[in-house]
Amino acid sequence: MADDWWRKAVVYQIYPRSFQDSTGNGSGDLRGISRRLRHVADLGVDAVWLSPIYPSPMRDMGYDVSDHRDIDPMFGNLKDFDALIAEAHRLGLRVILDQVLSHTAIDHPFFAESRQSRGNPKSDWFVWADGKPDGTPPNNWQAIFGGPAWEWEPKRRQYYFHNFLTEQPDLNFHNPEVRVWAADTLRFWMNRGVDGFRLDTANFYVHDAELRDNPLDERAMARPTLRTYDMQFPEFSKNRPEALEVMAELRAAVEPMGGVLIGEIGESHHPIERLADYTAPGRLHMGYHPEMMGATFTAAHFRDQIERYYALNPDGVPSWAFSNHDVPRHVTRWASHATDPESFAKLCAALLLSLPGSVCLYQGEELGLPVPPLSFDELVDPEGLRFWPENPGRDGARTPMPWEAEASQAGFSTAPKTWLPVKPVHRDLAVDRQADAPDSVLSFYRILLAWRQTLPAIGGMQIEFLDLDEPLLGFRTGGLLCLFNLGCGEVTVTIPDALKADHVQYAVTKEGRCHLGPNGFLLARLIT
Repeated sequence: MADDWWRKAVVYQIYPRSFQDSTGNGSGDLRGISRRLRHVADLGVDAVWLSPIYPSPMRDMGYDVSDHRDIDPMFGNLKDFDALIAEAHRLGLRVILDQVLSHTAIDHPFFAESRQSRGNPKSDWFVWADGKPDGTPPNNWQAIFGGPAWEWEPKRRQYYFHNFLTEQPDLNFHNPEVRVWAADTLRFWMNRGVDGFRLDTANFYVHDAELRDNPLDERAMARPTLRTYDMQFPEFSKNRPEALEVMAELRAAVEPMGGVLIGEIGESHHPIERLADYTAPGRLHMGYHPEMMGATFTAAHFRDQIERYYALNPDGVPSWAFSNHDVPRHVTRWASHATDPESFAKLCAALLLSLPGSVCLYQGEELGLPVPPLSFDELVDPEGLRFWPENPGRDGARTPMPWEAEASQAGFSTAPKTWLPVKPVHRDLAVDRQADAPDSVLSFYRILLAWRQTLPAIGGMQIEFLDLDEPLLGFRTGGLLCLFNLGCGEVTVTIPDALKADHVQYAVTKEGRCHLGPNGFLLARLIT
């Protein structure tokens, strides 16, 4: 593939703990991933993204890293990782690693040193500040997982900053040594054959050096919030201009080695603007935000996200996604818009895979997996444990991949108990049930991904939306006409006569008209 393969790439996210267990301990690992990579290659994607596999105390399921340049024993070792890289490349898949550079685990040797005193070599590698005269934290910043974003350290007589768990102290990217370390860490993995990185919480890297208070989020006045974090506009605790400099530095570090960067831009305030900023020329190659992974499922919403992004950054490359490990699976999240789960899963696939730019699929999405029911005693996610039952957390999106419907633990593991349970609703959608069924969701993904590869123009940034009424979404891109009925009723729309239908679901075309049934769609080539 060309050097700019990423411009139209389809990346498949693997959550290693839930993909395949090779040891029988109930948790997935690197050898298990290597065993199942053929399934991913057969889908027709371009790359795999591995969620964190580094040594970690696992308080936040690996996003609390204690060594950024090794493998946690629960997943294997560097030899297993090298074998995975070799197998992926043999199958024509690139490998993208999740990198958590904004913070570490409290157990990280750097932090263990930093917390000891104000004068040691790592003393300024984390964000430290004196408290106010009355002993309260330096400012009003709040942590995403609840409560103040500052924790007192008696040894230094100072507070340290943590955007997430108390056990996840933030690194200080105002320190040039931290920036050098971050770039060197990316080079370490590229020297082992990695093709790129997904940068976790990329817009959280840099804080306001003056530690100014965040202002009130006026939206919190109109609605009760579950988290104190949502009561503020995080103007100073993240999204600082210096973060864009860091993105450019990291790109400069990996690009000579052929590496690419995908950034997670977690932002609820002006999210399109932030995504455009971070993917501007010379910064991240690709980026995504959570706006298409929320509750809204309307034609106006999708059109607004796409049009505004390209208006701000015509040459940028977004990475569109409907699901990942942090949100409820979209088949469940948008279930009120579905006539039946299978048809709806196909509709979502057709919409996502016809968008210009790059796309990210989450493991099990190609099976149409829903969120399974979980009880409180089955949870491990700190978010769910903290906010249950109003927020059940992220475990529902992280349960094991079902491979064989009748096998022990659906073929994921031979262990009597897995780290998260395998539920019957997922067994019924196992890979072996769908692989040879021509009308299955899995078969549809394979067909559609093969079709996308035949459309080089889909990697371009040209998209023209049609002015249609809800719930109908329509656009032209790369010589295609794409129509989607996002509702449960029937709609009819005028279409050009000169077209060749490639993929149709619950759609009938006749004499310049297209009749779309509930969750119906039409993907057609315009004939010129």
